[in-house]
Amino acid sequence: MFSRKSKPIIERCESDVNTRLRLKYAPYYRVVDSADGVNIVVEGRPMVMMSTNEYLGLARHPKVVAAAKRALDQWGSSACGSRLANGSRAYHVELEETLAAFLGKEACHVTAAGYLACMCSLSSLVQRGDVLLVDPSIHSSLWDGALLSGAKIERFAHEDMDSLAKTLDHLDPKQAKAIAVDGVYSMEGHVASLPRLCELAEQHHAAVVVDDAHGFGILGRDGRGVCDQLGVTERVDLIAGSFSKSLASTGGFVAGSKSLIEYLRSSSRQIIFSAAISPAAAASALAALHVIQEEPQHRERLWANHRHLCGILDNLGLDYWQSQTPALPIVVGDKEKCYWMWKALWDEGFFTVMSIAPGVPPGKDMIRSAVTSLHTKEQLDRFGEALKIAMKKAGLKPKSA
Repeated sequence: MFSRKSKPIIERCESDVNTRLRLKYAPYYRVVDSADGVNIVVEGRPMVMMSTNEYLGLARHPKVVAAAKRALDQWGSSACGSRLANGSRAYHVELEETLAAFLGKEACHVTAAGYLACMCSLSSLVQRGDVLLVDPSIHSSLWDGALLSGAKIERFAHEDMDSLAKTLDHLDPKQAKAIAVDGVYSMEGHVASLPRLCELAEQHHAAVVVDDAHGFGILGRDGRGVCDQLGVTERVDLIAGSFSKSLASTGGFVAGSKSLIEYLRSSSRQIIFSAAISPAAAASALAALHVIQEEPQHRERLWANHRHLCGILDNLGLDYWQSQTPALPIVVGDKEKCYWMWKALWDEGFFTVMSIAPGVPPGKDMIRSAVTSLHTKEQLDRFGEALKIAMKKAGLKPKSA
């Protein structure tokens, strides 16, 4: 019998309060037995998914599924290594060239995850001695890239261009600097003020990096994203994004000038040491990219559903920060009420995500919901009725009251 010696780090992990609460109340990591679009079965129970990022509903599109199957037959399951070590495959190059042309950029590099793409857009772009200005609401992937870079990080108030201007004015004009933002903030649903941001960046000679994971595919011409919609594509130096939203795959991309992309291929550890995106993931992303250009009805249904659900939330007096995107936060503002809202929606058959402090700022606890092209009007109406029940059980009053 071996005696267990004290290991403070292990003990800290084993006694973590947040983990214990998560396991007790079980709001996360629920097992989905089957899924067909937004219709899912969880632990034997039919439910409606109301928090998916599959905005255009293409994961089961026949062209997307067929492309993935063909890629598996032709290339197998994986490249089994990084592209630096094992070489690029033809499907990598085809996807990159197609994406670059679609986005209006010279070059593109695809990665095995959107998280990696956003990390690499910052981790080696800026370095020790530089200044990186960030909106505090950027995605964790950008934050991790920022921290790995070693650059000095300066925060400006969320979506406040006056705050950004003041921060820039206080910096050494000779110091190299970059600005990083989300194109669409996935928790808030806000669209970044990119025209003004790009103007300030040009005045202060700052590079601009945009994570457009939640705008790509649904905003702009044929889904070219938020930079296209706001007319700033040429003024943004790097656009990063994910395939796991509108393109119904896994993986990510970073697009920019040829010289910047080649620099990242030489310098980014996320690119150099990560296994390449799989054949099926690349093929399904490419097929979905063609579908969103050839079949605009998916975006049309998405925005019709968005208008309908926003009308329901308005009638209920719920605060959703007037989100202009499919990411619709239902702001509760209290951790305990947020749990009871989530639990009531779960009991009514709707799968949502509870986002509470410290994941969101104190007092901004919310139910993270999202609308897709696959939701039916009847499902959204039922969700509205479930929200009424949830508000009553949680003691949440309409914001106008």
